[in-house]
Amino acid sequence: MSEGTQPSQGSRILFVLAGLVIVVWGIHAAQSVLLPFLVAIFLAVIGASPVIWLEKKRVPSVVAVLLVVAGMVGVLLVMAALVGTSVTAFSDALPLYQKRLQEMTALSLTWLSGMGIDISDKLLLKHVDPGAIMRLIARMLSGLGSALANTFLILITVIFILLEASSFPRKLRTAFRDPHATFPQFSRFADSLRRYLAIKTWISLATGMIIALWLALLGVDFPLLWGLLAFLLNYVPNLGSIIAAAPAVLVALIQLGPGTAVLSAAGYIVVNVVLGNAVEPKLMGRGLGLSTLVVFLSLIFWGSLLGPVGMILSVPITMTLKIALESSEQTRWIAVMLGTGEPVD
Repeated sequence: MSEGTQPSQGSRILFVLAGLVIVVWGIHAAQSVLLPFLVAIFLAVIGASPVIWLEKKRVPSVVAVLLVVAGMVGVLLVMAALVGTSVTAFSDALPLYQKRLQEMTALSLTWLSGMGIDISDKLLLKHVDPGAIMRLIARMLSGLGSALANTFLILITVIFILLEASSFPRKLRTAFRDPHATFPQFSRFADSLRRYLAIKTWISLATGMIIALWLALLGVDFPLLWGLLAFLLNYVPNLGSIIAAAPAVLVALIQLGPGTAVLSAAGYIVVNVVLGNAVEPKLMGRGLGLSTLVVFLSLIFWGSLLGPVGMILSVPITMTLKIALESSEQTRWIAVMLGTGEPVD
């Protein structure tokens, strides 16, 4: 009997793997269509908390949704203007920064040669390219600007999602034969997701504002751009702060010298240690994190599928999957494997 069941199990595994390959290929092929909807869902989940708060204050649902979306329009317009002007200015200055980096690298090699350490400049530039991180940031911001180009479609989708959200629990109860078993799982998933994204957004906003203010006080070029980048990449724990800090510290080094670069790096470290390692875990509670390996793999996976915006959304998407898996007893073990190993509060 075991011999008869073995091929069927192998076939099942092959069918599942083939289905995953087709889904991954479909996501990559439909990138231009999926990105606006993913951004819309992301904004809708963030906007759900203020909508619920306004409804508790006896504001009609339609008015609450319109007020929240109006606030989003203002924020998106500011972001679009900031991304457009900053990316243009940064792209124009990029060749100058790269040339200055090459000059500083040549001076460093000359100094090392005087100390008796001979390193080939061609070999070093082949394997170590400091300007690569700056080009990556320029591509990421350009990709974000392209995603925000569909602002009208995104906002219309957000409005319909938020208007539909109030009636969705009632539909869920009607759709399932045993709503008492299904609804608590969905409610737990929705509440955890809203809470995670709300706290993460406020922490990210505080991170971006403090970084922008600190770099502006130091006199580093494009402080608003680096603040925006710190805000966006703060959704990617651990790795995001490193990626966000690297170009700003390089610009500080090129523009103002090693002292300012060290102070810039120190500002990033202090902000991320205080907000990321002290304030955020205290607000979220234990167990609402991802392991560093999962963060790294999700960054590569979603970045390769959805481009630069996929890198920003990689951890929120993976965290959504983890929270969904935690909502069911049958799949909780997978969520534990994706997490940090700490017990859930």
